[in-house]
Formats: sequence, C-alpha cells, structure tokens
Amino acid sequence: MKLLSIAIPCYNSEAYMEKCIESLLKGGEEVEILVVNDGSSDRTAEIADAYAEKYPTIIKAIHQENGGHGEAVNAGIRNATGLYFKVVDSDDWVNEEAYKQILKTLEELTRGPKTLDMLISNFVYEKQGASRKKVMQYRHCLPVNEIFGWDSVHMSKGKFLLMHSIIYRTKLLHECGLELPKHTFYVDNLFAFEPLPFVKNMYYLDVNFYRYFIGRKEQSMNMDNFVRNQEHHKKMIKWLIEYYTHISSKLSSNKREYIEIILTYTLNTHYSIYCEYDKDHARAYKEIVDFDQYLLKVNKALYERINCMAYIRYNRKTKFKFVRLNGRKWNTAMKMARRLKGKF
Repeated sequence: MKLLSIAIPCYNSEAYMEKCIESLLKGGEEVEILVVNDGSSDRTAEIADAYAEKYPTIIKAIHQENGGHGEAVNAGIRNATGLYFKVVDSDDWVNEEAYKQILKTLEELTRGPKTLDMLISNFVYEKQGASRKKVMQYRHCLPVNEIFGWDSVHMSKGKFLLMHSIIYRTKLLHECGLELPKHTFYVDNLFAFEPLPFVKNMYYLDVNFYRYFIGRKEQSMNMDNFVRNQEHHKKMIKWLIEYYTHISSKLSSNKREYIEIILTYTLNTHYSIYCEYDKDHARAYKEIVDFDQYLLKVNKALYERINCMAYIRYNRKTKFKFVRLNGRKWNTAMKMARRLKGKF
C-alpha cells in the first residue's frame, strides 16, 4: 500500500501540468499520483498517458467526461489506494525539501500509537508578478511537531485551513462520505470543511510545502470570476451553512469556533461580491437582501456574528439601499462603511 495518494484534477492543463507532475514525482515509490483528465480537449490526456506509461508504479491516468473540479477530486478519492490523500491542482506544485519532510513525518506517524486524521502544513501564494510571496503558516495557532486535538486549536484573525494546507487520512474521507458536487466552482471549500467533524487527531508540520499559483485570468478566485460565478458561490456557501447548522450541536466548542471562523471568512467574501464588486447594482441589491434574510432564518447566530464587519453592519442599517446606487454615490457609501469602527 502506498503512503500517500495525490490527485491532480486536470482540465485543459497541457501548458502547466508537467511542472506539477514533475514536482510530485520526487516523492518516489511511496507516492501514488492520480492524474485525472476531466474531459479535456487539448493534449492533457496524451500527457497523462505518457507519464503513466513512463512511471507505471507511481502514476495512474484517469479519464472521465467533464464533471468539474469536484468530480475530478471525487475520482481521485475513489481510486486512491494510499493511507493518506492530498489534492494538488494542475497549475500548482510542491517544494521538494518540504515534500520529503512530509513523507518522512507521515511514515513515522503511521508507526505510532495514535491514528492521524489530518496533517497540516503551510502553503505559499505564488502570485504572478509579486516581488514578495505571502506564506500561510500556523505556528502561533497550532502545536508544532506533535499530535493534538481540537482543544489545542487557537486560530487567529486571517488564519484558516484551505485545501492546500491539508492532507487527510483516506479512510476518513470514505467514512464521512465526502462527495463534491459536479460542475460547481469553489468546492475546495467543501473539501476543507465537510470532513472536519470526523477529524480527531491532527499534526502540524511547519514547512512551506504547497505552492499556490495565482495569476491566470480563468482562475475562479479572480474577483471578476467571483461575480461571474456568483451562483456557484451562493450554492457552495448555502451548503456550508446548512451542513453546519445541522451538525453544530454535536461539535465541541473549539471545533465549533474554528468552523465559524471559516464561515465568517467565506460569508465576508460572499457579501463583498454583491456589496462591492457586482456592477449590476439592481441584481446585487436583490441577491444580497434575499441572502441576508435567508441567513437570518437559517442560522441567526451566524447572522449576528458577521455583524462585527463594519460594511455589513452599515448596509444592514441602511437596508442595503446603497448597493442599488451607481457610480460615485455608491463608492462614497462604501468608503463611509469602511470608516465605521468594527473588526473582522
């Protein structure tokens, strides 16, 4: 059995997938690399097959009809034979030295007395054109180099786990029944969220392992694409809210607090789409009013929690009327909201 399975979701990835695969091959025979061709129309399938033929004991090429990023991750989970499971997007890569430390740590922990559910490491924002790279690290939030539970998790402002930070125990993903929706953007939020109630034991390795590339116009995290794909974001966040509402009473206080931090951050993004970035102000007004009422009805505690954000509090007090304004008046209203005292 392999130590670590790594799924690479690929859709028309011919321009950059080889860099990703080459970085992962340095894990050697302990690693299983699952290259998932999600209905590509370029040379992605050809490249995947060539690597699988060259490295038959390490790489497996999986071909499927286009189902979106979530279905490609699902295919990886279904085909994984490793003890642990990681997703690396095809335009990203990993650091070799940190990779070796990850594998060494996982191997040591598998021989220990406790079952590890989730290994956490740092990731680096590889933003195109940026002179300085931002590192998402957790050394002041989590114990380092030891197994710990939720009582030891103390996330601070701006700190949260993303798909890039996480390696799950493969069997845990099967046990929790994780299945991401097809043809939906932003499902990496579900991957980093849905298994958490099943996670008991964690380990944080303070290394800059994952390199998260930012710069392609078609990336879903581009703000223009947030606006364009707002229905996908709304679908994703409603699922998170309803899932959390259903399970929250069964969670420990620390686990509940951490999940609410994630939800607060994600809700902030969702409100920003409508209150600040969507230039179709009539549509934005209707959408945000409807969503705000939905949140109040489904989870009043979350509704009240995000009131700590000044621009949300200001917009609620004015019944979101400034969202309907165009041009200078709308921009002035947003500046006024930012001047209000409040904390994220």
